[in-house]
Amino acid sequence: MKVGIIMGGISSEKEVSLKSGEEVLKHINKTKYEAIPIVLHSKKEAIDKLSGIDFAFLALHGRFGEDGTIQALLETLDIPYSGCRVLTSALCMNKHLTKKLLASENITTPKGILIKASEPLNSSITSTLNYPLIVKPNTGGSSIGTCKVENKTDLLSAIDEAFKYDEELLIEEYIAGEEITSFVLDGEVFPTVCIKPRFGQFFDYNSKYTINGALEEIALLPSILQDKVTQIAEKIWALFNCKSYCRIDFIIKNETIYVLEINTLPGLTETSLIPQSAKAKGIDFTTLIDAIIRTSMI
Repeated sequence: MKVGIIMGGISSEKEVSLKSGEEVLKHINKTKYEAIPIVLHSKKEAIDKLSGIDFAFLALHGRFGEDGTIQALLETLDIPYSGCRVLTSALCMNKHLTKKLLASENITTPKGILIKASEPLNSSITSTLNYPLIVKPNTGGSSIGTCKVENKTDLLSAIDEAFKYDEELLIEEYIAGEEITSFVLDGEVFPTVCIKPRFGQFFDYNSKYTINGALEEIALLPSILQDKVTQIAEKIWALFNCKSYCRIDFIIKNETIYVLEINTLPGLTETSLIPQSAKAKGIDFTTLIDAIIRTSMI
């Protein structure tokens, strides 16, 4: 089977995507698949570059990768692909809509508001949210353009910076707690990973993509709390109609579990969290890639 490993793209996460693609290319079972690296630089070239493959392994991140766009194109071309389908991808990429859907099912998520570049800045932002705050692009990833702020001056500066990456921003209350993540494969929740950044105060870009930038280890949560995390992950998987795999990020504070976001095409770099969770279950990277392909084609 000719597997095109799709990487690059047009988003701010292009470099991360290239690293994910390179890792998949390195670890994919060459005796089972004919692996073809496909680096995209624009939307226009996609149709020509995608022709001739039997399956698209998406190592794309950000816009055109995780937002349902490339998924819709592949469905039009009748090419099966890895990960979640069009609607799920689009919903989970939009953090604001994700929060609304989570709240509708009584799943706890940090308080937040959406602001738009096309609308005047509401001076009452902090009337409903207390400092410190997290400012992030609404459809961004890899913590690019994301900043923690402690006061109004820093808030305005962070908003200006984040608007470089998106026309809509999400401003959330900052939850100081234990960061964890759940990898879900075909509806099965894998061992939970605990994240302790070595740089900064949250799991930012440097922490994510610098070797040893964060201490990442299998979480040893109390059984009752772990059961709750697993139940929430399973509920989210069903609620968003996920397919093949995803990663769900949480923060736990005083035994309250907050859902941060759902990643439908999470990173597969050498520092990424999914391979670590799979390894704890005795699944190596090559077997993991094969499982993603297999469950995507069901």
